[in-house]
Amino acid sequence: MGDQHSTVKVLVLFNTVNGGTYKMAKEIAAGIEEFPGARAILKQVPRIKPLENEAQQAFASIPYANMNELPDYDAIAFGSAVHFGNMSADMRYFLDQSVGIWISRKLEGKPATVFMSAGSGAGREAAILSFWNTLAIHGMMIVPTGIMGTNEIDKTIPQGNTAFGASSLAGIPHSERPSKGELHIARLQGYALARAAKGYQLTTTGLTHQKIAGSSIEQTTLTAKEEQKPGMIAHKLKEMNLILPQAPAPVGNYKPYRIFGKQVFINQIALNNGKVDHPGMIGKEVTEEEAKLATRQTLLNVLAVLKEAAGGDLDHVKQAVQLTGYFYTAAGYTKHAILMNEASNLLVELFGEKGMHTRATVGASSLPMNSSVEIQAIFELE
Repeated sequence: MGDQHSTVKVLVLFNTVNGGTYKMAKEIAAGIEEFPGARAILKQVPRIKPLENEAQQAFASIPYANMNELPDYDAIAFGSAVHFGNMSADMRYFLDQSVGIWISRKLEGKPATVFMSAGSGAGREAAILSFWNTLAIHGMMIVPTGIMGTNEIDKTIPQGNTAFGASSLAGIPHSERPSKGELHIARLQGYALARAAKGYQLTTTGLTHQKIAGSSIEQTTLTAKEEQKPGMIAHKLKEMNLILPQAPAPVGNYKPYRIFGKQVFINQIALNNGKVDHPGMIGKEVTEEEAKLATRQTLLNVLAVLKEAAGGDLDHVKQAVQLTGYFYTAAGYTKHAILMNEASNLLVELFGEKGMHTRATVGASSLPMNSSVEIQAIFELE
């Protein structure tokens, strides 16, 4: 069992425009740090569009989070403004990028809680539950507020709090918001999350089970990683109803792959039976949906070549290392990452943790054979 006094790290992840959710986030963080040995880390969700005058806002110095860091925390508090009975678009987009983490089950069992800021308050319960749907899919343990602290707040003024999580009625005129009562519930919610996080930490850090063998005791460390069985990737391809194409032959004086040490280097475009799928400039001759299909085909070509490099057995792949996506786009195009998600998500779905990789996306003024997509990939073999 790990040291019971080790630090509990809790992420307070929020999205705000006018600062109301940020004030709630700070109170959640204060409640977390009231729990002995707990540390709160405040971070923002990256924005789809830059916020005007953000540099002048009180929350300007709060860093943006990266999706891949979420599993590093013992618990997460999620907060955003209420938007038509839902979370904000920025938060929704961020959580939609968590497919790889979900497949790898990296958030499973971790405690999570939700707080929000609402203008009129309409739809705030539904908005909190919109978070719960996603958190439940990840297998997270949801920590609600219930009726904690309700006897201690001023009931002569409207309060935005719910049994699901703290919220603020940001649009109440002539009223300072968040109110003292709303902040009080938020602080209690932070403390409750930290307490749950400590329980999670104690039951997962250094967890062992004992096997009795005669008079001796064998201790075996439990891991979430299952032993890989032969033919696992081939079986997964069948489950996903995927048939890899024939590895495209080179159309010049080069090889389809090169192995250096234990790393294999591959470049492919969207060839399909000798022709390019969805050729042309994205946004002009090619729609974004067609570009996603071309990206998928390109990744399948990469996998076909990888299988050949691995001696015909993808189980010999130890780790995906790097994907670089090149997209035939006009100057000023900014959605390369959304298109590249088609390849990244497929790779992680197929290989699980071994499919997690670093990534770059690049816009190009043209690509070979008028392909809309090209992918450069690096893998490590066993």
